[in-house]
Formats: sequence, C-alpha cells, structure tokens
Amino acid sequence: MRLSIDPAPRRRLALLGCAALLALVAGVVVGAGAGSGGGRSTPRASTPERRALAAVDRLSLRQQVGQLTISSFPDAEPPAYIRRRLRAGETAGVILFGFNASSAPQWRRLTRAVQRNARGAALVMVDQEGGEIRSVGWAGPEAAQALQGEPAEVRRAARGAAAQLRSAGANVNLAPVADLPSGASALSSRAFAGDAAAVAASTRAAVEGMGAARVAATAKHFPGLGRAAVNTDDGSATVPGALTADLVPFRAAIAERVPLVMLSHALYPALDARRIASQSPAIATGLLRRRLGFEGVAVTDSLEAQAVLDRSDVAVAAERSVRAGADLILMTGSASWNEVFPRLLARARSDRAFRARVRRSAARVLELKRRLGLRPAA
Repeated sequence: MRLSIDPAPRRRLALLGCAALLALVAGVVVGAGAGSGGGRSTPRASTPERRALAAVDRLSLRQQVGQLTISSFPDAEPPAYIRRRLRAGETAGVILFGFNASSAPQWRRLTRAVQRNARGAALVMVDQEGGEIRSVGWAGPEAAQALQGEPAEVRRAARGAAAQLRSAGANVNLAPVADLPSGASALSSRAFAGDAAAVAASTRAAVEGMGAARVAATAKHFPGLGRAAVNTDDGSATVPGALTADLVPFRAAIAERVPLVMLSHALYPALDARRIASQSPAIATGLLRRRLGFEGVAVTDSLEAQAVLDRSDVAVAAERSVRAGADLILMTGSASWNEVFPRLLARARSDRAFRARVRRSAARVLELKRRLGLRPAA
C-alpha cells in the first residue's frame, strides 16, 4: 500500500531553506561591501577612532612615524629640509617662534609656505600663554595668565588671541598653563592665580575660548609643575608628594575636551620613582588615559629640555616617550629630527608592539588634524 504524504510541511521546509540561503547571500554581500569600502558603514566603523585608524593604514610606515614628530627651524622661511619633510608627510607639522617671523604679513607668508609644502596637512604650533610668553608678538593675550582676571575675562582673551593666531596661520597653541601655582614655583608667574578650583575654572575657560576660534589648546604641564623649584628647560626637577590638587585643573581641561595635553619632564616619585612624566607609562598612560579618560593627543614638552638631556640623548628620550604613551614628540632643536626619526622608524620596523603604538598615536594626530579642518597627511 502506498503512503500518502501531506505536501504542506514539505513546502514549509523548502521556504525556510530559501530564506536561510537568501540571508547567507545577503550577509556575504554586506561583508564584502564593508571590507571594500562600499555599502553603508556600521555605527562602529564610523567612530572617530575607527576612521582615524583607517586613515593611518593608508600611510606608509615612514609617514606614520612622521605623524609623531613636530619639527622646528631657525629661518624666516621653511628651509629645504623642512619642505622635503612636509611634502613627504614625514612630520606632523612645525613649531614656530618669534625669531621665525615678526609682523602679521611675515607670519602669514611663512605659515602659507608651510601649508603649501604640506598640502594643507601641517599642525602649526606656537607658544602663546600671554604676557612675555608670546611667540606671535602682535597677538594676545597681552596679560600673563596670572593677571587675566575671572574666567569670563580669560575666555574672552583666549578667544580673541586665538582668532589672531588663526589669522596668522597657527592652529595649535601650547597653552594654557594648567599648573597650580605655589610660592616656590618656577612657573608661578605663568600660571592662573588662585586655588585649585579657581585655576580649574580659568583653565577650562581658556580651552573653551580657543576652541571657539578653531585653535587647539594644550593643557600643560601634566601632571602639574606648579610646585617645581626648577623649570625643566633649565635642569632636572622633582615634584614631591601627592598630586590630588594639582590634577584638578587638568581634570577640568579634559572635561572641556581639551585637544592636547603636554607631558612634563619632571620626576613625580609618588607616581613613578624612576621615570620623568614624559617617559613614564604609569603617568602618560595609566594616569592620563586610564584614570582621567583623556582621549586627545599627548605631546611632550620640548625634547631638548635640560631635564631630558640629563638622562639621555634626544633619540633615546623620544623612544621612551612613545613607549610610555606620548603621541607627539616636540622638537625645538632644528637638528633633533635627524636623530629622532630614524630611531623611531627602526623600532617600528623591528618591534611589532612599538609599531602598534605608532599606529595608535598617529591615529590620534590625524583625528586632531581632522578636527582642525586639515588634511590627514601630505
């Protein structure tokens, strides 16, 4: 006897199989589109970090290493070695001083030449705290930080000065000083006046004011140089004891999304008994990144500071800083790049972990450039 079979279950099974096959094909197509850059990006792929890492991966290793360096030169126009470096994308930008230019037309001519050779990809840094510490002599703030007044006045001064800096072609200001001043401090005249809360409020106001005029502010000198008896430019310095109050202005700057934080070259025994802050993983990564949640660019203070040279040459110091978590190596000596760049490149070629560090730091620098309206790299 022949058994009769109900066709309905068979039809349902066939439909389920077709649906599964269609889902599999769709998944393959979407996956292929995501891998090739086609199709609609997932939310995760559109985050700033993912976007910056993708931009970094389009650069050569030489260019990735270059994004970790800031160059300098002593002339009124970019010399041949700077022009070549900018065109090759082997430096993230330059730091300029009063000896590079004086009048507004000279500044504009100089910074246009820098950007022309970098094809619009250069960070152009100045040190414009106020008072005597002004790279651009005709721009504000005219008063030193200690004399800039209440936060509202600080904000107005910062915004006005940043507008002048932007017109001169600068896009990064190595200010404000976020150090908490003390009577014995070598930097007390350069810091905002008041207690930790007052300095924090003024620091935050300065960051906000500069950002409103599209200039990236830099909170310095992390984790606080206000109690140092010696300026690290001139010699080795130690900041003893806990830094609870010293960190308050930096916390405020980070809450305001300050684009850069400058790492100090002082020694902080309570945090790291052996390594200065700019070379300390405990400070540059553990404290700044993990505890305080800073996501921007960590830049060293001048690599040629005496506090650095007391410990090593500039090439060794640069490698130590990158390993510790610094993203940008600030070189105020025109010859330092010739020692620093080859060493960082050699380490990146031979050491996978160091290469990953370079990639991550270069991504942060490229994201900073994007926020400033610059090209990622030349």
